[in-house]
Amino acid sequence: MDIMGLLIFLAIGAVAGWLAGKILKGGGFGLWGNMLIGVIGAVIGGWVFGLLGLNMDGLIGSIITATIGAILLLYIIGFFKKSA
Repeated sequence: MDIMGLLIFLAIGAVAGWLAGKILKGGGFGLWGNMLIGVIGAVIGGWVFGLLGLNMDGLIGSIITATIGAILLLYIIGFFKKSA
């Protein structure tokens, strides 16, 4: 992955983390928090979509995949946080 690909990946992660925060919590987590949640969400979303046989191409598809993965991540974190 070249530097431009890495920057695009981080930007998608930041947008996905922000969107997931807005959808589930009503707010974001700051730039670095959004990026971290979005990047981990992209991995989770790609894995889940792969299991389901779905494939999202392009920039919008990447944002949707990462956002859904980030929502799943935040939901799982919230579930364990409430039970602890």
